[in-house]
Amino acid sequence: MEKKKKRIFDIIQIGKRDDLISRTFDIFIATVIITNIAVLFLDTFSSMEKYGTVLKTLEVLTITIFCVEYLLRIWTAEYLYPGKSRVQAILKFLTSFDGIVDLLTILPFFFLSGFIAFRMLRVVRIFHLFRINTYYDSFNVITTVLYEKKNQIISSVFIILVLILASSLCMYSAEHEVQPEAFNNAFSGMWWSISTILTVGYGDIYPVTVVGRAMAIIIAFLGVGVVAIPTGIISAGFVEQYTRIQNSNPGTGRGRGTVSVTVDASSPFLEQKVSQIEKENDLDVIAFVRRGAVVLPAEDNVIKEGDVIICRIGK
Repeated sequence: MEKKKKRIFDIIQIGKRDDLISRTFDIFIATVIITNIAVLFLDTFSSMEKYGTVLKTLEVLTITIFCVEYLLRIWTAEYLYPGKSRVQAILKFLTSFDGIVDLLTILPFFFLSGFIAFRMLRVVRIFHLFRINTYYDSFNVITTVLYEKKNQIISSVFIILVLILASSLCMYSAEHEVQPEAFNNAFSGMWWSISTILTVGYGDIYPVTVVGRAMAIIIAFLGVGVVAIPTGIISAGFVEQYTRIQNSNPGTGRGRGTVSVTVDASSPFLEQKVSQIEKENDLDVIAFVRRGAVVLPAEDNVIKEGDVIICRIGK
């Protein structure tokens, strides 16, 4: 019995690429998830009402598969957390991201006619796709970068929040007396500041006073710069992670090692063009990081002090 139980765990465990049955199960579950999400989308079209029976059948079938998979994962949880007792392993799974997503994927089906909150939880089914992608390299690179750069990202998000709060209060103070309906409280100013800083402005609320418009210009320019900070941090993190992977796998990249070089005042690469660096040093420049932004190189790009060059040895 224990042997069969362990075999079931190996099959339902995502990412067992060397196990044909487990790999087939992964593809099957991915198909079921995509089918379930497709039904969720198609159900919102009035033109699909004539296919209501088919859609309902597919939904019941996919939810049933989710329920069986959820019960099997609870049953085999002790193999997922081998250092814990059976009860502790089950509790650990139930409170994990996978366990919560699995449960919230199933529950709304049984409460579709209840509170709107249960109906809205159907959207959680989309996050079910994360369970498959998590076990593959492309998603691992993303999660690794976000984890390693979390402190810098949190700091940049904090700066954005401070700017949003400050700009919303300033705009409320400048515009409230002139258009109290549009800027009737600080939250109205916050809606304006968020839509301005993170986009180009929604257009439903806008300043009309000279002071308000002057502040709007300044805030818009600050928003462009501030929002670019986390983008640069994440981009630099991807380059670092890519370089780390290349260095740890010498066979990658057609057998050529990948290195990163920080250009300082004494560097021979300073003020040289990319084409010159490649020709004189037998290097293949992949990219370079400048002020936190990743730049794809052109032959006439000139390398400046402080740039980080990512290149392969041997063209």
